[in-house]
Amino acid sequence: MRPLERPYIVGIVGGSASGKTTFIHRLAEHFDAGELCVISQDNYYVPKEQQCCDENGEINFDLPSSINRSEFHRHLTQLLAGEEIYIREYTFNNPDKEPGLLVFKPAPIIIMEGLFVFHYEEIRELLDLKIFIDADEDIKLERRIHRDAHERGYPKESVLYQWYNHVTPAFEQYLLPYKKHSDIIVTNNTSFDRGLEVLVHHLKAQVKWKTDSVL
Repeated sequence: MRPLERPYIVGIVGGSASGKTTFIHRLAEHFDAGELCVISQDNYYVPKEQQCCDENGEINFDLPSSINRSEFHRHLTQLLAGEEIYIREYTFNNPDKEPGLLVFKPAPIIIMEGLFVFHYEEIRELLDLKIFIDADEDIKLERRIHRDAHERGYPKESVLYQWYNHVTPAFEQYLLPYKKHSDIIVTNNTSFDRGLEVLVHHLKAQVKWKTDSVL
């Protein structure tokens, strides 16, 4: 019997509305609950009152400092050590939604998802596979307007302000430079099915290897 294998860590990044969440949901459908653990950066935003504001007094949620970086990293190291982690769900400041307590358990495959997963050096260095979800800017903006209106109740004017003043500058500075260093680039203008199929096969092989290692 071989020693217990270290979990295989996958980082998935992409600009706002590139389709990361949908891609990961579809990915998870191919695995049993105990095979995959997904940690989303979205649940690590620092409180609203601690966020930075731009020159117009608007909160900028698209800066690396908007995330509790140390806790994000600490939870990953805890999972690697075989520990369960608990975190309060982030509801994007929606007063009508009661946040739940999220529980994450160690698994053979750990997915780290979010805008700054590659930018945070301490996270990036632990990744075994780096995936960049890409889409054209006009498509992402259209998706963002629709999502924020229906899921978060944001008016279009607010979405456009954030897009041009916060989202786009952050993408160009903190995400785009890492695209060329990614192992897999998944283009998601209309469909990500081929990229998803490649990743599923790869991760299935990793799960089999790690499961066999404890037999």
